[in-house]
Amino acid sequence: MENPDFTGIIPILVTPFDGQNRIDADSLQSLIEFNIDAGVHGLGIAIGSELYKMDAAERDEILKLTVAAVRGRVPVVMNVSAQGTDLTVAQARRAAELGADALMLFPPSFMPTGPDSGADCFEAVGRATPLPLILQDVVQGPIPAAMARAVLAHCPTARAIKVETMPTVSQVGAMAAQVADSLTVIGGLAGTYMIEEFRRGARGTMPFCSQPAAFVSVWDHLLAGDEAAAREVFDREIMAVNRLGAQQHDLFYHVHKQMLVKKGVIARADVRAPTALPDRITQGEIDALIG
Repeated sequence: MENPDFTGIIPILVTPFDGQNRIDADSLQSLIEFNIDAGVHGLGIAIGSELYKMDAAERDEILKLTVAAVRGRVPVVMNVSAQGTDLTVAQARRAAELGADALMLFPPSFMPTGPDSGADCFEAVGRATPLPLILQDVVQGPIPAAMARAVLAHCPTARAIKVETMPTVSQVGAMAAQVADSLTVIGGLAGTYMIEEFRRGARGTMPFCSQPAAFVSVWDHLLAGDEAAAREVFDREIMAVNRLGAQQHDLFYHVHKQMLVKKGVIARADVRAPTALPDRITQGEIDALIG
């Protein structure tokens, strides 16, 4: 896909698993169609896909399945973050071979080595593949505006930055003021602050994939300048889900997968270990929310 600009709604796919803890290809295809039918502007495979719990063969499998199901209708973004530059480059090359339209990564973070080495990692990926690159600013691997500008100076494939360090609203504003002329600023954290971030210069978000139509509706209202309508949809359909998902540990996986099962989109709501299973009260809250 030529030159995606990463504006709009780019949901992160959860990974449906079957009863043997394998990727459920049929449910994944159903999930992709559910999102594309809702009018999303791209699809991502990343932390929200439990990618960090997959071996190399499974990473290949989910990307191949997604590319085949999408059939070029929207850009497919693959997260290639790793704890070493060479490994990141190898994963980036593999993603390109398997048909990803864009890459996303945060700097190696297990052993912090400073912003220069983080920028070097992005530059190495930019040299290794021509795919457009989304920088991911996360708590464990923050990307300050100065680092983003350093990457831009040496990595012409950089196209966007996903801002997820807290407090995200002010961080989006500060980042947009510094780099919006060169990078599309997009939000994450399940799209929880997409309206506030939009006011401050964000031009897209990466939510979970369980409510694509609601997020697209909010986005369309924002583009039309009708913030009141955007807020009404957000508060009615999205806010309670995001509040519950952020309540504890990795509860968001359970909430979004159970919603998708309830809607008949995927077959099972299994979350791979390690995970914090909802306790009785929390499961009751999920049941009450999704009906």
